[in-house]
Amino acid sequence: MGKKLEKGLKEKNASAVSQDEENPNKTPEPYSCTGNFQADFTELCRRNSMTYIPPIIPRARPPTVMGHTESGKPDKGKGKAPQAPVEPDPDPEQDLDGEGIEAPPKTFTIKEKFEYFKPSVQVEMENFDKPDTVTEIYIRGWKIVEPIMEIFKQCWPKMAKLHTINLWNCGLSGEVITILASTITEIPEMRNLVLDGNTVVEENWHELMGEESPIQNLSLRHCGITDKGAEQIGQALGSTKRCNTKLISLNLSGNRITDVGAEHIALGLRMNRNLMSLSLASNFIGDKGASKIAEILSRFPLTHEEVVERRKHFSEKDFPERNKSPPGSRRDGSKDRPASVRSQSHMDKDKKGSKASAKKKDPKGKDAKEEEKHDKTKKKEKEDKTLTKKGDKSGTVGGRSSGASIAADTKGTKGKGKGKDKTKQAAQEVEDLSGGEVVNPLTDVADFIDGQLWVSGNRVLINLNLSRNKIAESGMNNLLKAMQYQTTILMDNKSGGTGLMRIALLKNKISQEHDVMRKLNDIMLHKDPYYKQPPQTPDVQSTT
Repeated sequence: MGKKLEKGLKEKNASAVSQDEENPNKTPEPYSCTGNFQADFTELCRRNSMTYIPPIIPRARPPTVMGHTESGKPDKGKGKAPQAPVEPDPDPEQDLDGEGIEAPPKTFTIKEKFEYFKPSVQVEMENFDKPDTVTEIYIRGWKIVEPIMEIFKQCWPKMAKLHTINLWNCGLSGEVITILASTITEIPEMRNLVLDGNTVVEENWHELMGEESPIQNLSLRHCGITDKGAEQIGQALGSTKRCNTKLISLNLSGNRITDVGAEHIALGLRMNRNLMSLSLASNFIGDKGASKIAEILSRFPLTHEEVVERRKHFSEKDFPERNKSPPGSRRDGSKDRPASVRSQSHMDKDKKGSKASAKKKDPKGKDAKEEEKHDKTKKKEKEDKTLTKKGDKSGTVGGRSSGASIAADTKGTKGKGKGKDKTKQAAQEVEDLSGGEVVNPLTDVADFIDGQLWVSGNRVLINLNLSRNKIAESGMNNLLKAMQYQTTILMDNKSGGTGLMRIALLKNKISQEHDVMRKLNDIMLHKDPYYKQPPQTPDVQSTT
């Protein structure tokens, strides 16, 4: 019986294999990625019947020198195993004339021409023994089409340590950018994205800067971005409705952005308080674009739309209970009003009900007294808020109340009956303000000048590169005024940011020996974090 069963099982397996061979068009089961990039990518390419599967190789590194560690320091210390003796170099080969042939250097490896230019995926790994520790991906010089990007869309989200993607000169299209934008939101540790050398006709780069995008450093050098793409990028940076809160560095050098595109990017910087580094080098920006950027860095008037949003923000902040429906257990007769608004008739009814309940000694009388106490405490809290707002107008910078004004309020409350509670609340407020959270620029302190509300400009941006453009004297003069304004503001308070610390203006339509450039360089020299004062001579030290 056992032999018959074995024969039957073998016949069944053989028939199943033959059926699979007879039905090659049968759809295989969906593949679930495991986080091993090499295995997942190879299997998905095989399932898509690709004729050539690009190999995944470690990124090339310069070879280490013998006798030195990776850090460049010689090995020292006792207790190490004895090193093997260094073999002498072989005798150099000789040509037909008997002259020695110079050996090739050992700093690189030689490959065949066609093999070198074949598509490959270079990776950086934390541990080369563990294939699931890929941190960076580099693809250079071969076209990435939609099927390949769909494969990447399945592989990359499963890679737990991937944080950098570099696609240089890969012939990306608008559809591929859309797929990439939806993919990066699913990668858990994604931070850096480099897409240099990709000219996209649709110029839909703004999709990479959406609200859910985790990108912190974005490089779009030499991508042929025009004013159309710059307008969309400016809207993605910030507007009155929404603002990008993740992007820290943006590189747009080597594109075709003119004054129009620079103005759109400046409009995005009006509401953006997260971007710290911006490069617009090697573009076609002139005096108008530079003047608009300088206006955003100093101070600017709010538009009608921004004023409306400012009022909405303050109204929601002062009366948050407007959007909440009143609870059904309280004031059943006042369903159409908020809980804090009560008519005179309801007040009279509450008084009569409280008197009657006091005579009858009902437990409901306690509820009425508690409601009256609750209303009184609400009124006191509103009065305290209005007083603190009036006092904070003189001591607020960048929409934040200063600690000095709160400390003055706490001194005034000491010595009174309930001064201890107020001092504790004030101390808690000081601790909360020291957190340094980014404030909406619409809530900043505004000055009313000539019928317009003026607010202070962007002081979060610390690095700006405008070199190799077409900026002349008038644009540089406006940038100088902006830097002078920032220095005067920073003398009073630095809570809104440090302002520009580095600005690159080389190779524009103005000489570095011009008076405006000298003044600008003198101001920025001491703000540069890498600036070091020259050492003083002994004569100067003795006089000081």
